[in-house]
Amino acid sequence: MNRIRDKWTLLVIATLAESRLRFTDLFRRLPGISQRMLTLTLKNLERDGLVSRTAYAEVPPRVEYALTDTGRSLIIPALTLAQ
Repeated sequence: MNRIRDKWTLLVIATLAESRLRFTDLFRRLPGISQRMLTLTLKNLERDGLVSRTAYAEVPPRVEYALTDTGRSLIIPALTLAQ
């Protein structure tokens, strides 16, 4: 619960509940967040096992973020706290 108390963490989890997204798509859907804060939030969520990061070997490189099963278990609490 300590991890999801942060405003941006809640919003990232709620946004990723809809579908897996690329960084730029997440950035566009979260008005007011800086690129640095989104990067830090995603790294922390990945470190805590709530978000997975999948890099595809393409040109240009493509990276997608998605909730893990543990992250999905936090959707309802995150949405409740976000409201």
